[in-house]
Formats: sequence, structure tokens, C-alpha cells
Amino acid sequence: MPITSVTSDPAAFTLTVVADYPVPVERLWDAYADPRQLERFWGPVEWPAKFTRHDMAVGGYSHYYMTGPDGTQSRGWFRFLAVEPNKRFEVEDGFADETGAPNTQMPSMRMVFTFEKTTNGSRMTNVTQFPSLESMEQLVKMGMMEGMKSAMGQIDALLADLKSFASDRTTEAQLLSDTQVRVSRVVRGTVEQVWRAHHDAALMQRWLLGPDGWTMPVCNVAKKVGDSYRYEWEADDKSQRFGFEGELLESAAPYRAVTSERMIGMEGPGTRNELTLVAVKGGTLISILITYPTKELRDMILGTGMTTGMETSYARLEREVLAAA
Repeated sequence: MPITSVTSDPAAFTLTVVADYPVPVERLWDAYADPRQLERFWGPVEWPAKFTRHDMAVGGYSHYYMTGPDGTQSRGWFRFLAVEPNKRFEVEDGFADETGAPNTQMPSMRMVFTFEKTTNGSRMTNVTQFPSLESMEQLVKMGMMEGMKSAMGQIDALLADLKSFASDRTTEAQLLSDTQVRVSRVVRGTVEQVWRAHHDAALMQRWLLGPDGWTMPVCNVAKKVGDSYRYEWEADDKSQRFGFEGELLESAAPYRAVTSERMIGMEGPGTRNELTLVAVKGGTLISILITYPTKELRDMILGTGMTTGMETSYARLEREVLAAA
């Protein structure tokens, strides 16, 4: 059990948890920065979490839900107020309703996570500030302490699992729900470099090509929210051509961009793609949350070998763009 002390201060409405780990600060920080890792311990053992958004930057948000043994779901969110990589981050944390919107009937909290090096590894200190003594007592009665201890009790196993989150792993797709998939890959480059590579047409035409044997003759990038984009690819022998178009829905450079996407010429609703970039050990973690209109379309797209083509592109990005930056 990593928790070494738990201290409550009813006068200040605070709860302080200190936990020590036999790993470097950078490894512990990445466990909170990477949604794939965070969901391995954010919920209690019986209520595992899934993150559908995790923007670890000032002003960014995280959305998640926990699923109980009987299928009941509990949703939550937090908003990043401060982020100092490998040192501290501060969030406003609250409950959400079934739509994911903040549940104003429940209290929100302010949480500060501090990371520091120790003789044997690293220490994380979490100070939770409640809005009142009544809200503090309410959440404790709801099982907050038991849930926190159960959740944090899973961190040791996660930190020991280096293979699953190594920076040299290839592109992977994780099913989050019947209509949502999260695609992840760590690339060797800074967040700023990776962001530029996703928004500079000349760079995109060098790496965003999928399998060998294709070019990208059309790359019209959306510059601001509300703008449309259009990308087209063509086989070297001119035998095949296809493309996608959509709209830039949200943008917070250099860490988040949300777009709609539809294959050119295809009828019906398309997908919503949420790109998030976060600095981790080894480079930048690229996470793309794709929301499909139906499970059938999700399965059809995944069955085309989508992740294989994305991996070829990301490897090319590292080799031909970021290595030369």
C-alpha cells in the first residue's frame, strides 16, 4: 500500500494524503498524465474508470466514468488550474450527471498534487480542499476515504508495469464503449513539434500518408474554429484516390483539437475526433478519441486495418519530420 499518511483538518476543510513510491518522479508523473495509466487506478477496484477526455494543460478538462459491479455508472470531471510538469498540478474536481455535465447538486473540490524526489524514489502529496465542513463530512460518509485507499492501492502494480506503456510501443486502439475508441502512440518529439506536424500542410504531406505507395495531393488545413478542412490521398500509380473532409470544432494549441470527419462522397453522419497531446517520458503521447455514430461503423473502420496505417504514418513522422527538427 503506497499511502503513508492521511490527515484531515476540519477547521481548514482539508484532507491530506501522502504516498511514497520506489520509482523516479517522472514515472509517477506519467501515471497521472497518461489517461491509459490513470484509469488503471483512478477508480476503486470494484469501480474501474474510463477517461473520455484528459487534457493535462492549464484550462484543460478531464471527463471520466466509473462502472460498478452491477453496471451502474458514476461520472466525474476535473479542470486543470495549474500544471508544472514533474512537480505539481492543481484541479477543480467534481461530479457529473449522465450527460457528462457538472452535477451542481453535489459539491466540487480543489485538489493539489505535489511530486518530489525522495531517497528511495518519489513522494506524492495530495491536498483536497472542500468548500465547507458539511461537504467534507458528506463525501466522507459517501465512502470517499475507502474509495481513495482502494484506488491508490492499485498504483504499485501499475508503476511496475513498464512494458505496457513503453515509449517504443506501436499504435494501439482501445475500445472505451460501443461507439468510442481511443488511439494512442508516444512519438519522439516535443508537444510543440508534434502539434505543428499536425497543422502545417507541408509537413503533413510528408508523413500523413498511411502505407507506402501513397501521396497526399490535397491538404487544406482548417486554421481556426469553424473552418473546413479537406485531405485527399492518391496511389502512386493513380489507380485509387480517396479523402476526408470536416470542420474544426475546438482548438487549444498546442494540446487539443477537435474535428468532425466524413469520407468524401459518403452519406450519413461521420465521426468526432478529439486529438490530445501531452508530454511524457520519451516524447509526446498522442491520444485520439474517436466517437462513431454506430457500433457497426466503429467495427467496420477498425476492421480495415486503421491502426496499422496510423502506425506507418507515426513511424514516418518520427523518422522524416521530427528527427530533422
